[in-house]
Amino acid sequence: MKYNTYTRAFPYTYFWRTYDQQELDWLELQNDQLSAYEFKWNDSKVKFPKAFVEAYPEAKTNWVNRDNYTDFLTGII
Repeated sequence: MKYNTYTRAFPYTYFWRTYDQQELDWLELQNDQLSAYEFKWNDSKVKFPKAFVEAYPEAKTNWVNRDNYTDFLTGII
């Protein structure tokens, strides 16, 4: 959020969850581009919910972990 403020980028931000508890941690919508983020500190394999991928096939999906979180914080991801 700080990076977006500093760069004057103001995306709409969301949390996504279905009734059967499938969820994504962070969504950003900016310039008609949807980006989905899943945060996992451990290097476990991340699988994005099938319902989300089917509903939003054009969305860019990103996995943020201990190895790349600084890229997320600085806006590289």
